[in-house]
Amino acid sequence: MKLAVVGGGSTYTPELADGLGRLSQTLPIDELVLVDPSAERLEPVGAVVRRILARHGHPARVTLTSDLDAGAEGAGAVLFQLRVGGQEARAQDEAWPLDCGCVGQETTGAGGLAKALRTVPVVLDAAERVRRVAPDAWIVDFTNPVGIVTRALLDAGHRAVGLCNVAIGFQRRFAGLLGVAPERVRLDHVGLNHLTWERGVHVLDDKGVPGPDLLPLLLAEHGPEIAADVELPVDLMRGQGTVPSYYLRYFYAHDAVVSGQRHTASRAEEVAAIERELLALYADPALDTKPALLERRGGAYYSEAAVALVAALVGGDVAAGDRVQVADVRNRGTLPFLPDDAVIEVPALVDARGATPLPLAPVGPLQAGLIAHVAAYEELALDAALRGGRDRVFTALLAHPLVGQYDIAEALTDRLLAAGKEYLPWAR
Repeated sequence: MKLAVVGGGSTYTPELADGLGRLSQTLPIDELVLVDPSAERLEPVGAVVRRILARHGHPARVTLTSDLDAGAEGAGAVLFQLRVGGQEARAQDEAWPLDCGCVGQETTGAGGLAKALRTVPVVLDAAERVRRVAPDAWIVDFTNPVGIVTRALLDAGHRAVGLCNVAIGFQRRFAGLLGVAPERVRLDHVGLNHLTWERGVHVLDDKGVPGPDLLPLLLAEHGPEIAADVELPVDLMRGQGTVPSYYLRYFYAHDAVVSGQRHTASRAEEVAAIERELLALYADPALDTKPALLERRGGAYYSEAAVALVAALVGGDVAAGDRVQVADVRNRGTLPFLPDDAVIEVPALVDARGATPLPLAPVGPLQAGLIAHVAAYEELALDAALRGGRDRVFTALLAHPLVGQYDIAEALTDRLLAAGKEYLPWAR
């Protein structure tokens, strides 16, 4: 099978190569195509990808190209991992919201909307080109904001599933604390992309049957460690009986986060520095393993999640129990307080027909209220990304629970449009 990666010059890509090398029996491929317009990034990344696969004894041919049509032609699956505007645009997304007293973050709040506005049209154009040359290919979207981008792809009729590494990160973390193999841990993971809670942790027995919920035990014995991971108070988690994702701190501790962001270097600056170091490391012809520094880049366990998801979609060697994976999929009545066409992040049964959400226990009002609020914002954000217009941008910002005030939404709209004109033709 041919696997194409759009945005293959990303510093994430060696993580994917390592997973493909280690898990070659799960997802056998004979060609890996890295597509990226930046030769300056693609060449060093492609070279280290070749060395990593060779170290694992993987026979796949690695092709580098800036031509999306040629790269995707005949592919069985295409991964999207794009960053429109690069780290420079991200730095702006994290800076100007702070001027209005709002969190500066690239996937949520005003910065997340800015990213969606410039990303959705580019992704949809790329997906149409993929459909012309590989009509049966599955698109796996790792491009943020994943929920909005995945919904755009599905609304346009593409065979697409969204992917985030938050759930697999929790799975690995909990497996380590419980002393079991990660593949035996099943999560009750619910919400929207970057707005999720772990409500239960179950260990599968030898027959794949989930055991009792061990989350209360984990919170009792390891609460402070888990709280440090997500940067939220342990009493909050124990009181809710859930583990919120790291991204919930932007909601539950908004003002403290904003204060901290005003006095520290931005994540964009940190990542840009890490990327420069990584690209220098990748240029070393002796490097044939993913460097430890890559862990600081983010996207931990991305390779395992991507390999497992693609393998299930294309009929690879995936055990029955491993076909249940957390993914970003259509709601289809799973959360009854959301429209069926909303995109949610939950455990799903994945096979050649796609990803179908599994039934969930009812969601409590604390989580349901915030999920519904952000889902309404995401619908408005997608409309603004597709049709443009200052009024649509303002309405989406006003709807976001991290904004929600008329004067702040007005100021943020002006700043967003001023910062994003290069990528928003309708705003010039």
